[in-house]
Amino acid sequence: MELKTVDYKADNAAELFVESLRNTGFGVLKNHPIPKELVESIYENWQAFFNSEEKRNFPFSKENQDGYFGPETSEIAKGHKVKDIKEYYHVYPKGRVPAQLEEQIREYYRLANELAANLLTWVQENAPKEVRNKFSIDLKDMIASSEQTLLRILHYPPMTGDEEPGAIRAAAHGDINLLTILPAANEPGLQVLNKDESWLDVPSDFGHLIINIGDMLQEMSGGYFPSTIHRVINPTGKASTKSRISLPLFLHPRPDVVLSERYTADSYLNERLRELGVK
Repeated sequence: MELKTVDYKADNAAELFVESLRNTGFGVLKNHPIPKELVESIYENWQAFFNSEEKRNFPFSKENQDGYFGPETSEIAKGHKVKDIKEYYHVYPKGRVPAQLEEQIREYYRLANELAANLLTWVQENAPKEVRNKFSIDLKDMIASSEQTLLRILHYPPMTGDEEPGAIRAAAHGDINLLTILPAANEPGLQVLNKDESWLDVPSDFGHLIINIGDMLQEMSGGYFPSTIHRVINPTGKASTKSRISLPLFLHPRPDVVLSERYTADSYLNERLRELGVK
């Protein structure tokens, strides 16, 4: 399996992108419309936030799922018993955001959602008719005005040597949602599980966007679009002294959207949140 980078502005970008999603569960885009300078500034500003004690003023809300999740409240990946080595902050359309960070992160949220709607259109238009017929409404309309789409600002702290045995920055998992939109992080470490059960490094060139399929799209497509297992490994050597900031946008349909005969978006999400122990 090879992850090829697709030029967003190419005439055949949609076809190549969806082909990569279909074959690997991932797509990598360059020359996309999200400014690299905006992402870089967000990384710097949120690194300062995670380095401060201000983060403790925005504790995680179990009811709203927004705010700051410290290492003690970090999730345990499905099928694992050890917490990931990370802390993070959840941003929703109506959720809490520190005042000095709000304008910038809301602008990123808006731009990423606009791009996401276009990518979902690419997916729908390049899927076989029998797969498109499974969608209860157009994919882009599923996320329109959704208050469930989640922007997570992730901080993986430097390694200390005191980590719990078996713990890594993000244990192997699949995402819950339709698609995940992820700017390349400021440090490498993301890997995808290959079909031969080996792990493949995901390209981490700064300025690229990484997109992967979530479980909801797999469910509604009858498995045609695979939700690929991925992880973030622990750094070694000099890299172990560095933080890693990541900025995934998890595209979630509105709660009433029908995914399949078995699930609505709401029932599926709540089932998974209970499995993760955060609801």
